[in-house]
Amino acid sequence: MRAIGLDLGSKRIGVSVSDGDGRLATPVDVVHRTRNRKRDHRALATLVDEWEAEIVVVGVPYSLDGSIGPMARTMLAEVDELGAVLPVPVETHDERLTTVTAERYLREQDLDGRARRAVVDKVAATVMLQSWLDSRAGPGPA
Repeated sequence: MRAIGLDLGSKRIGVSVSDGDGRLATPVDVVHRTRNRKRDHRALATLVDEWEAEIVVVGVPYSLDGSIGPMARTMLAEVDELGAVLPVPVETHDERLTTVTAERYLREQDLDGRARRAVVDKVAATVMLQSWLDSRAGPGPA
């Protein structure tokens, strides 16, 4: 099952996609937010069609204690809007610390600040989507 992962930010939306078997997530795009959320959602719908995705997984930034803070509430409201626009199911997945993980990985690759900012959102979406894929795969062979 091909899935698209989204890291919804206030300025950019990181996009990742899984392989057709739903095993490996890959960073693919960054959608720059416009001041028109409907237009942004149409751009995401185009990506869903283009990649022939069967599901969209949106990262939700829960608080470290697992509670729903203001940013998580904002994301969950947008997830509802996306669900009404996209032609496939939309699920959420915990994205706590994905941006931190992505930043650390990119620093290890010796990317400067400008280069990191250009890709961190899609790498964060990939970290989140891979976590979702792994959680669905279940335990491996013993």
